[in-house]
Parts: sequence; structure tokens; C-alpha cells
Amino acid sequence: MKRTATIVRKTGETEVQLALDLDGSGKAEISTGIGFFDHMLHLFAVHSLIDLKIKADGDLHVDFHHTVEDLGIALGQALQKSIGDKNGIFRYGNAIVPLDEALARCVVDFCDRPFLDFTHALDGKFAGDFPGELVQDFLLALANNARLTLHCDILKGRNVHHMIEVVFKSLGQAIRRAVHYDDRRSGVPSSKGVL
Repeated sequence: MKRTATIVRKTGETEVQLALDLDGSGKAEISTGIGFFDHMLHLFAVHSLIDLKIKADGDLHVDFHHTVEDLGIALGQALQKSIGDKNGIFRYGNAIVPLDEALARCVVDFCDRPFLDFTHALDGKFAGDFPGELVQDFLLALANNARLTLHCDILKGRNVHHMIEVVFKSLGQAIRRAVHYDDRRSGVPSSKGVL
């Protein structure tokens, strides 16, 4: 069964079109109008092996917030839709990823209980013109709409670009592991029998 999803989200602030193939090869066609964010989403696709096609038009003359948050919502909805009943997946995934002086850890659980814990030092810092605090807004929207528990910690870092980059790479690696099929499992990965 193909694990794909298409999400269209239109508001008074943004218009987002997102197509996702959970079992892809990491191909990405991304245009959000925010160069740095395009780069981060591309890295997420490469490291998760999820194919992503994203087109977003937002009120960037106001700021980046609405576009970034709405992409978190759309990506979360697409993950939730494409995973389906969760039969046979690993459910949990984790990754620790370095980039020079920066190091981040992401741990995910596709448990249908949305939660985010994000430890970072990005508030008030910028990667180019991209505000670091928007990473938390994106992750919160993603966790809520994918209905996953997400713990993410930036363990080390000096360069803000690197610190944000390891978040997106480790998130991609963790999700890749969690949604992968477990050849030894049939049914939902829960002792309760439901998620």
C-alpha cells in the first residue's frame, strides 16, 4: 500500500500545497519564499527519505511566522494521513546528529498523544534573516498535527545555522526510523493493541 498524502491549506495568511511520499528516496521540490527554511526542509527530506513537494505563498511582508507554522501544520497532517493505522511500524525513532560544533538529539513516538519538549538556545538569535524561535513554532505545529510525542534537544552549538540544521537532520533520521516497517511485527506496536 502506498503511504502518500496531499495537503492543501488556505488561510487569510498563507496558501500551502504539500505532497508527501513516506516511502520515497528523499527527493525534495520546495519553495516557501524563505530560502533558509527551504534548505532545512530539503535536509529533512534527504535524511528521512521522505519525498516532499511543497509550494507555499505566505504573507512574508509581515514576517515568516505564519508560513513556517502553517508548513508545520501541513507536514504534520501529511505524516498522520500517510502513516494510516500504524500497523507494523517501529513507532519509536531517535537520532543524535552532529555538524561541526553543533549537536542535536531528536526522539519521536507516533503514539497519537501530541507533545513537544524542545530544549534550545535559539530565542533572539538568527540564521541570516530567519528567527531561531520559529523552529519551536514549526516543531509544535508538526507534533500537534502528526499526533506524535517529540523530544528535541540542541546539546551543543555556536553557529545558529548549524544548530538549526542538526535539528532538522536529527528529526528526519528519527522519523525515518519510526515509520519504517518492522518485519517481525504484525499489528499496532502497543501492548494495549491500539494507539
